[in-house]
Amino acid sequence: QVQLVESGGGLVQAGDSLRLSCTVSGLPFSRYAMGWFYQAPGKVREFAAAITWNSGFTDYADSVKGRFTISRDTAKDTMYLQMNSLEPEDTAVYYCAAAKTVPALRDPDDYNYWGQGTQVTVSS
Repeated sequence: QVQLVESGGGLVQAGDSLRLSCTVSGLPFSRYAMGWFYQAPGKVREFAAAITWNSGFTDYADSVKGRFTISRDTAKDTMYLQMNSLEPEDTAVYYCAAAKTVPALRDPDDYNYWGQGTQVTVSS
């Protein structure tokens, strides 16, 4: 059974930092590209960041570029999202996802497995 479990969300103030984790089980983590998406209330799920299976390529949405950093630790089957300089506009549920093949890292339809999400709330 494939499981992706996010953790690390919470309530912070603008300018603070958080590190999200996504621990994966039930699939060969080192063979999957991974991504982070976010969904604010009343809005569609949006791409935040992605990383290829070998960490050779990362991609970021313009809204998070320069503030967020995606990484992965194959030894721990875990992916991370370091979130710095958080803004109230970053408030959302954050989801991690795994993709066996990646024609387009930014397209949620290309991801095969999803976590349940972790809430990030940034107060002004």
